[in-house]
Amino acid sequence: MLSQKTIDIVKTTAPVIAEAGPMVTQHFYQRMFSHNPELKDVFNMSHQKNGANNQPSSQQEALFNAICAYANNIENLAVLLPAVEKIAHKHTSFMITAEQYNIVGSHLIATIDELLAPGQDVLDAWAEAYGLLANIFINREEEIYQENANKVGGWRGTREFVVINKQQDSEFITSFTFKPTDGGKVASYKPGQYLGIYLNADELENQEIRQYSLSSAPQDDQYRISVKRESHGKVSNYLHNNINIGDKVMLAAPAGDFFLDVEANTPVTLLSAGVGLTPTLSMLESLTDHQAPVNWLHATENGAHHAYKKQVKALAQQHNHIQDITWYNTPLDSDLPAEDYDYQGLMDLSTIAPQLTDENMHFYFCGPVAFMQYIAKQLLALGVSEDRIHYECFGPHKVL
Repeated sequence: MLSQKTIDIVKTTAPVIAEAGPMVTQHFYQRMFSHNPELKDVFNMSHQKNGANNQPSSQQEALFNAICAYANNIENLAVLLPAVEKIAHKHTSFMITAEQYNIVGSHLIATIDELLAPGQDVLDAWAEAYGLLANIFINREEEIYQENANKVGGWRGTREFVVINKQQDSEFITSFTFKPTDGGKVASYKPGQYLGIYLNADELENQEIRQYSLSSAPQDDQYRISVKRESHGKVSNYLHNNINIGDKVMLAAPAGDFFLDVEANTPVTLLSAGVGLTPTLSMLESLTDHQAPVNWLHATENGAHHAYKKQVKALAQQHNHIQDITWYNTPLDSDLPAEDYDYQGLMDLSTIAPQLTDENMHFYFCGPVAFMQYIAKQLLALGVSEDRIHYECFGPHKVL
C-alpha cells in the first residue's frame, strides 16, 4: 500500500503533470527510444507519429490518459481494474516483461524531473506510485502468461506457424489461416479475442508486432485472422503483399478482454462496420447452436467492401435463430437492394427497434470509433443498459 504522504503528493502534483501532459508524454517517448532503442521492436512506431497540428500521437495520448486516470483514482484503484485487464491482455501479446516496466518507470521519473524539476520528494512519491501500479500489471500479466501456457495446445512466448490459406474476402480485406509448424494443437480462445503476430523482414525497419482479431469460431489445430489493407498501414500492406501460403510467422497466444460471454438462452445482437466484423464474425460462428435469437447487423460502404457476405447469408439461411441485416452507405450500381443489402445509409437502429427491445439482450460491436459512438448513443436511447453494451477499439482504447 502507498503511504498517505505519497498519496497526498501524487494528488497534489497530478494537475501540474496533466497540464504539461503532451509535452511530458512526447519527451518521455523520445527519451526512452533514445536510451533504449531496442524497445522500437516492441512498440508500434506508427502510433508514435503526431496528429494534425503536432497533436500527441494515439500512443502518447493513451499514456497521458492512463497517468491521469491513475492519479485521479490513487485512493480507489479498484476503479481501474477493467482498464488494467484490457492493458494486461495487450501487454502479454507484446510479451512485456518486468524488466521493461523498470525501464519505462525510470524514463517516466526522469522525464518529470527534467521537465518540471519538482524536487526529490515528488520524484520519490511518483516512483513509489508507479512501482505499485507496475506490480499490479506484472502480477496480472504473469497469470495470463501461465494460463496460456497451461491450456491444451497452449504456449508461452512466440510459436512458429505456417500460412496454410490466404483468401481475399473483399477489395480490401484478406484472411490468413495459420497452423503450427510443430504439428501440435493450438490453444482455444474466446470468440472476440485477438492473435499477436510478430514480423521481421528486410522491408521493415523494426520488428513489427500487431494484434488482429480471430475471425472464426475456435478450432483445435488452426487460427484465422482477417486483415484490412490500410492505405498507409505498414504491416497490413506487408501482409497483403508479402505473406503467402507456405510462409512462416511467429505468433503469440490469443488474448483480449473483449469476448462473447452469454448464457445459451441470452439473445445477442452483433453490430459491426467495415473490418470491425472480424471479432463479431468469430462470435457469430460460435452461436450457430444458440438457443436464443441472434441479430447480425453490419454496415459497410458497398459490395466491394463487403467481406464474408456469402458466408454470413449461408449461416442465416441454415439457422432460423440468426437474422442478417446489412447497410450499404453508397451502393454500387451492381449492388441490388434486398439481395446484397437491406438499407442504404448509416446504420439506423430505429428501423429495426422491435428486434432489439428484449431486456435480456446483450450487444457486442466493433468498428471505427465514430461508428461505435453512434451505435452506443442509439442503444442508450433505446433503453439498453450499459452493462449489456460491449465493444472493442482497434488500437488504443477509447471510452465511448
